[in-house]
Amino acid sequence: MNLLVVLALAVVAILYASVGHAGASGYIAVLSLSGHPPEVIRPVALSLNVAVAGITAATFATAGSVRWRLLWPFLLLGPPLALLGGALSVPAGWFHALIGVVLLSSAARLGWGALGRTSKEASAGPSGPPGVALRLLCGAVLGLLAGLTGTGGGIYLTPLLIFFGWATPREAAGISAVFILVNSLAGLAGVLYAGGEIPPMVFPAALVVAVGGAIGSTLGSRWLAGNTLRGLLAVVLLVAGLKLLLF
Repeated sequence: MNLLVVLALAVVAILYASVGHAGASGYIAVLSLSGHPPEVIRPVALSLNVAVAGITAATFATAGSVRWRLLWPFLLLGPPLALLGGALSVPAGWFHALIGVVLLSSAARLGWGALGRTSKEASAGPSGPPGVALRLLCGAVLGLLAGLTGTGGGIYLTPLLIFFGWATPREAAGISAVFILVNSLAGLAGVLYAGGEIPPMVFPAALVVAVGGAIGSTLGSRWLAGNTLRGLLAVVLLVAGLKLLLF
C-alpha cells in the first residue's frame, strides 16, 4: 500500500467520520482504484470500518449525540443479518446499481436542503420515533445490505433518519456510528467464517484511519453546524453512489 493510497484512506476517514460514518464505501473505492482484488477489499474495508466506527461512536456518545431509545431496535436484527450477508457471496452488480441511484438521489436532496433550508426549518426538532416494529424491519434490511456490500450500513441509515425527521443531523450521525460499529463487527465475522482473511496491510492502515476518524468525529460532534453536516453528508453519499455505479 503506497503513501498516496494511505493518504486517500485518511481523507476518507476524516470526511466520513464527521457525519458519523466509518468510510467503508470510500475505502472500497480507493482500494478498487488502486488495483486490490475483491477478496481483499471486503475484509480490509470492514476492518478499517471497525477501527474508525469505534472511535466515532465513542466521540458522538460522549458529546451526547446518541439517542439510545431510538437506536436499540435497529441493533436487534441488524447484526445477525449483517453476519449472514458477510458470509454470502452473491453477484451484486444490479444491486449496487440500484443502491447507487438511491444514494445519488439522497445526496442531491441533502445538498439542496443544506443550501436552501430556512432558519425556521433548521431549528425544528425531530419528530417522534417510529414504532419498534418498523425500526426492527429497517435494522434487518440495512444489516443485510451492510453485510452484502462490506459496509456498516450507516450510509443507508443516516439519510433515513434525517429524511423522515426521526433525528437531527448530529443525532443521526451518532446513532449511525454505533450501528456501523456493531454491523461491521458482525459482517467481518461473517467474512472470516466464510474463509476470508484479514491481510497484514490492515494494521498500519487502521492506525492511519483511526487518527482520521478521531479528527473527523470531533469536528462533527462538537463544532460543525447542522447544515454543514448535511452538506458533508451529501458529499459522502455522492462519493458512495458514484463508487457503486462505476466500480
